[in-house]
This record gives sequence, C-alpha cells and structure tokens, in this order.
Amino acid sequence: MIDHAKFRLDGRHIAVVGAASGIGEAVALSCGRQGARVACVDMNAVGAERVASQVRGEGGLAAAYACDIGESAQFDVLMAELDRVAEVDGLACTPGVNVRKPLLAYTDEEFERVVRVNLRGNFNVLRAAGRIMTARGRGSIVLFSSIRAQVVEPGQSVYAATKAGVLQLARAAATEFGPSGVRVNAIAPGVTETPLTKPIKSVPDWYAAYAAKTVFNRWATPEEMAWPAVFLLSDAASYVTGTMLAVGGGWLAADGRYA
Repeated sequence: MIDHAKFRLDGRHIAVVGAASGIGEAVALSCGRQGARVACVDMNAVGAERVASQVRGEGGLAAAYACDIGESAQFDVLMAELDRVAEVDGLACTPGVNVRKPLLAYTDEEFERVVRVNLRGNFNVLRAAGRIMTARGRGSIVLFSSIRAQVVEPGQSVYAATKAGVLQLARAAATEFGPSGVRVNAIAPGVTETPLTKPIKSVPDWYAAYAAKTVFNRWATPEEMAWPAVFLLSDAASYVTGTMLAVGGGWLAADGRYA
C-alpha cells in the first residue's frame, strides 16, 4: 500500500530560492500545495511577493524575501532569519543564467556573470543551508543542475561547466552531510518553458529542434520540474541522496531518430 503522506510536506518549512519566476515559482507553488510553509526567496522582491501571495491565496503559508545569492554574507544572514521564523526543513535552489555564445567570444565579464550565479551562488546557498541543517541533524537540499552537465553543444561552454559544477557540489555535500542526516540531490532539467529559454522559443526552428531532441517531441513545463523537487524534499525520498535526477524527456537516453 502506498503511504501518500510520505509525499506531503505538511508542517515543513521549505525555502525556495529563485521563486519569483520559472521553475522556482512552480516549486514554491507546488510545495505550498503539499502543505509546506514556503519562504519565497529571489532578487526580484516584487516577483517573490507575487508568488508568496498566490501560495497564501491557495490557503498556504508563505512569505517573500529579497536576496542576492552571489553575496555569501547576505544569504548567511537570510538563512539564519528564515530558521528563526521556523526551522528550515528543506531548500530548493533554482536560479541560473546563461550567455549563449562561442567560448572564444566570451568576455571576462560574461564568464564572471554566469559563474557568480550558477556556481558561486549555489555554493553560498548550499553552505549556509548545510551549516544549519547538519547542526540540527536533518534536512533536504535540492540544487538545480541541467542536462548540460552531461551533454553540451556549441555556445553552452560556461553554462555547462557551471551546471556540472553544481552536480558535483551536490554529490560532495551528500557525502559530507549524510552522516548528519541531511540529504542533498540535484535535478537536471531538460528544455523547459522559462524566462531563461525565451530567446530559443522566439526562433521557431531552434524551438522545434529542441523539442525533437526529446522522445516526447515537446518542451517541459515548469510544473514538470517542480514535482520531482517536491519528491526529493519529502520523506518519500528518505534514502535518496547524492543523485542527479534527470528530468529531460529522454534527452540523455535518445541518440538519433532513424528506426
């Protein structure tokens, strides 16, 4: 018999970083629908409050917080504040930026911009949450990597490198935090309808080519990334740590289309 309660988040305090839009918004809403108290964290304070208001409008508990995860001291302070409000049981970190251009055309400033958010930002979040959760002896952290951690194409060099780094951070943290009862996992989304991928959607041939790379011949919705995150945050995944859950519509499995 399935214990459906294991998939619920009732009474949990879940922080969702990047909650103002895209996958982060979907994760925040899904956590709220599963009974969690949600902390909606984002640099975009207006967007974070909009999502928190939607969670509350659906009968849940939520609050919005503005924070730049690229600033470690800033996130350390926020994490301590969130834990004072209510002990933080879980955290999902979703932000990511991309500059799509050939490696030889990359500027130092563009490299720093991508690394600052995707790698340093995830490290800051992971370290701050890990300190609190390991001291308490429980918790679940979900980072967002990408299928680009495994496969790459021209113009995705720095983004792919940072997403591979996020995956390895999650794996290393799982080994270090596990003895203290804290789980760490990474989700690797495939092509998903978000603000980050809006430039691709604006080019019909590019959009169709990405859709055709999946076995479903379509893009994913943010909600299809959110529910795997809810699973990893829940007790249903109590023995799952150090994993990369690829949610790519078969992108990493399929090689060619000739039957």
